Amino acid sequence: MSTTQCLASNGRAKHPRRHRGWVAAAAMIASSVLIAGSPAYADPTKVFAKHTAGSPLTVDHSTWDALLKSYVVPGADGINRIAYAGFKSEGHARLKSYISALERTDPSQLDRPEQFAFWANLYNAKTIDVVLEAYPVASIKNINLGGSLFTLVTGGPWKAKILQVNGEALSLDNVEHDILRPIFKDPRVHYAVNCASIGCPNLMVDAFTGANLEALLDKGAKAYVNHPRGLKVEAGKITASSIYSWFVADFGGNAAGVLQHARKYAEPQLKTALDGVGSIADYDYDWSLNEAKR
Repeated sequence: MSTTQCLASNGRAKHPRRHRGWVAAAAMIASSVLIAGSPAYADPTKVFAKHTAGSPLTVDHSTWDALLKSYVVPGADGINRIAYAGFKSEGHARLKSYISALERTDPSQLDRPEQFAFWANLYNAKTIDVVLEAYPVASIKNINLGGSLFTLVTGGPWKAKILQVNGEALSLDNVEHDILRPIFKDPRVHYAVNCASIGCPNLMVDAFTGANLEALLDKGAKAYVNHPRGLKVEAGKITASSIYSWFVADFGGNAAGVLQHARKYAEPQLKTALDGVGSIADYDYDWSLNEAKR
């Protein structure tokens, strides 16, 4: 989830365009720093574009799967929350070991589905690790690890180089926006990565693998599209998740494309409500920590 699109300092983000002046100012400062001189930038899209078609190699995600089943708590309201307190005291060391094992992996030796599973699991696991390091915390946006002058305005840990995959330093933004989105070109990426917030698509209780990838991506899409935090129709007007505004390019480039995407996964009740609606009235997002109290 990019910090450049998610700009509110409180728990909810609406209409990020209102903050463009702040972002523009930060961009000017950042540009002047970069012009002054900085290390050569390795483009993660190019570095990690290679794959090995038909490769039989798989990555062991069993530790992550067990941690998810232990600490992800599905709610009656359709939102999966994480028992962060227990995770921190009982499972954090195992999580760190799992992340370290992924960082030593060479993704180029994997086929495409296995690569997607690798990156999505790594993103989610590292996000949880970041939250656990700062816990207790009310929102991931309150965790500022630096990495960019933008974070002075936006908050969040997404720009910091906190991963080292096969020798390459990466941020969470690199994983999502420079690897998953441009390489795989699948809008369901947004249902796979979780930013530890109520407004985000669920962190699932199953780890992604190459074998279950398609089924889990569709499951995540259906769960989010049909939940009020994904799309809500009241009096013929649609309020959609801000994800569909921030990343509209991944959903057809406009509201009509977003609605076409939504209809693909909509259950009958939502599909009926969407009939004849051609625009989105508003966007909303809840940045509160997706914490389970238990």
